[in-house]
Amino acid sequence: MTRRVAVMGVIVEKEASVEALNALLHEARGSIIGRMGIPYRERGINIIAIFLDASQDVISALAGKIGNLDGISVKTLCSNVQYQD
Repeated sequence: MTRRVAVMGVIVEKEASVEALNALLHEARGSIIGRMGIPYRERGINIIAIFLDASQDVISALAGKIGNLDGISVKTLCSNVQYQD
């Protein structure tokens, strides 16, 4: 399988969607290298960076699921370097 490293930027604008977001991240835990979240209280949002090592299909599927959550925006940046398992 071809894998690559990616960074997923997530902005949470609706706190009600956090539980569903965490459930999706839990499902993808095998592909997640790490994550960092910062509450931006002055604006009432949370900013999360998720670092992945996964196939393009897994990365795209996770981004799509996260992007479908109400009040959540996501963008993904993938490395050009690919690794074989």
